[in-house]
Amino acid sequence: MFERILLAVDGSEHALHATKKAAELARVMKPKELRVVVVYDPIPIYLGEPNMQIAITSRKGEAESILEKAIAEIGEVPCEVQSGILEGEPAEAIIEVSNTRKSDLIIMGSRGLGRLAGLVLGSTSQKVVAHAPCPVLIVR
Repeated sequence: MFERILLAVDGSEHALHATKKAAELARVMKPKELRVVVVYDPIPIYLGEPNMQIAITSRKGEAESILEKAIAEIGEVPCEVQSGILEGEPAEAIIEVSNTRKSDLIIMGSRGLGRLAGLVLGSTSQKVVAHAPCPVLIVR
């Protein structure tokens, strides 16, 4: 049913729950691919050098750490696990990856680490649900 699953994580508790659910589904459904992505906000260009490079290095390091933890949490699954780190507005980037990779399902946490994580309207998960080209599983 779901051949290509996209898991979006941000290091939050809800993302950890989504990771566990994605792993469970992968073990049961045996998709061809489970793709794990971390998206970090764009770095403002007005920072200038060397501040901009310091910010990029810091955000990439955090994203790599989040990605490593998610992949470790997934463990053994009967499919190919691919991963990626993206810079951009999170909802737009998740939708773009979903379109590009022809995902059959997007899995993500209901709340993330964003500045407005407590607000429902306008949250990343709500934007993805509203604009995704495939079903979205939101995990609490």
